[in-house]
Amino acid sequence: MHKKCLCYYTVMGYLEKLVDLIGVLRSENGCPWDREQTHKSLRPNMLEEAYEAIDAINDDDMTHLKEELGDVLLQVILHSQIAKEENAFDIEDVAKGLHDKIIHRHPHVFGNVKVNSPEEALMSWDKIKKEEKSHRKSAMDGVSKSQSALMSAQKISKKAVKCGFEWPDENSLYDCIKSEFKEFKDASEAKNQAEMEEEMGDILFAVVNLARWNKIDAEQALIKANQKFMTRFRKMEELATKPLEEYSFEEFDQLWREAKRSLYKENFNC
Repeated sequence: MHKKCLCYYTVMGYLEKLVDLIGVLRSENGCPWDREQTHKSLRPNMLEEAYEAIDAINDDDMTHLKEELGDVLLQVILHSQIAKEENAFDIEDVAKGLHDKIIHRHPHVFGNVKVNSPEEALMSWDKIKKEEKSHRKSAMDGVSKSQSALMSAQKISKKAVKCGFEWPDENSLYDCIKSEFKEFKDASEAKNQAEMEEEMGDILFAVVNLARWNKIDAEQALIKANQKFMTRFRKMEELATKPLEEYSFEEFDQLWREAKRSLYKENFNC
């Protein structure tokens, strides 16, 4: 048998074992916790496992990534098993649907369509997807209600741009952001909390558009900024000579700079 076929059947063997294993856990004599799970009760787990896989990717930790991808796969199999018990669908239906969709959306691989760049391949994918989703009436349809607001803002912005709704140049985006900051300042000076919240949303949405314009993933940029801040704050705690609560603003600023220099030296072995 061809080596590729042997590999295929080995992989399928373990997948089948996993599906059977989850079936046992969900059975009458299985695990009480697994038996009581529903699609809704597992929602936090699906999100958590996906984010932990992203953490592993960001850390270039292949050992961790292998484990976390397994946890993501567990969620897929669990949901499929629950659906099977409800006579809705099973893991085979999930796999077949994905298999057929991938083939249909890659006519440049499995058909006669020609593309000459990743951008053209993406345009082809989007065109076919639009034809598949012909029931959608608005360009704004299809934005997930469950993903983070930052990710939603990115998707909304991209959908609008595909319809031609775009700033003429990058400077106009900067002008928009400055305008939103001014409107927030005006609302703040008027002590209008409702308007402040609205204008803050406009600021964030405008900044997301600036990220998109420069081909920056705003979600990943903020994740990295969060991590950088936590790393520097931990270094501040390490370098502090008294409780942080006793530091003045000026002392905090000096300690922050010291932490930044210390981390720079550690990273570059200076």
